[in-house]
Amino acid sequence: MAAMRFAVVLTAGLLSVSTSALAAEVQVAVAANFTAPLQAIAKQFELDTGHRVRASFGATGQFYSQIKNGAPFEVFLAADDDRPARLESEGDTVPGSRFTYAVGTLALWSAQPGYVDDQGGVLKKNAFRHVAIANPKAAPYGLTAVQVMQKLGLADTLKPKIVEGQSIGQAQQFVGSGNAELGFVALSQIYKDGKLTSGSAWIVPGDLHDTIKQDAVVLAKGKDNPVAAEFAAYLKGPKAAEIIKSYGYQLGGQ
Repeated sequence: MAAMRFAVVLTAGLLSVSTSALAAEVQVAVAANFTAPLQAIAKQFELDTGHRVRASFGATGQFYSQIKNGAPFEVFLAADDDRPARLESEGDTVPGSRFTYAVGTLALWSAQPGYVDDQGGVLKKNAFRHVAIANPKAAPYGLTAVQVMQKLGLADTLKPKIVEGQSIGQAQQFVGSGNAELGFVALSQIYKDGKLTSGSAWIVPGDLHDTIKQDAVVLAKGKDNPVAAEFAAYLKGPKAAEIIKSYGYQLGGQ
């Protein structure tokens, strides 16, 4: 009987070791606009595979610099297609791993209901003190915000009122805290399942700025980690696609 009890305990212990050995993780750098979708995708990925996503969120340009300086990221989800392409051409990625995981939408948003009209006329009225944008040199959504103001002929008028966040996440914080009455953010930050989550917004027409193609790539540091390739493949799958669309993005193939 004692021998049998020992065998059961030993088997359970081996099973535990075997299960933990199968679980692994991947280090992912993620553009700030994709914070909420990535958190949801990472949770589902862990449920489905047992593997964990260790995500850092920030501005695409800053991540590019960190990757070039040896940061330990294995997968990069950018807010543009330029930086991943650059990393690819510079030999810092796994060849053939780059793809467009989402196409983003820019929005002009205020935390105050009714403040922003659905045509963006509030910009021309110019009756506000501050408009927040992300740093256009580091964050693609900041660059597209500048393009919109230029296209509307408002760049010079609004320049004194612009407050810059280092990322689109910080730009949203400026608006949410009331430090800026309105600001340009990613639609995904204020939208879920077909409706705004708070405040008021103008969804900026795509012809007012460059297309926001968001590319992902497996980095050179991830070439020996099978979870990096597995997570990149998961981003292309149906469960991730459903989450991505629920936050107002288009899929890369659309």
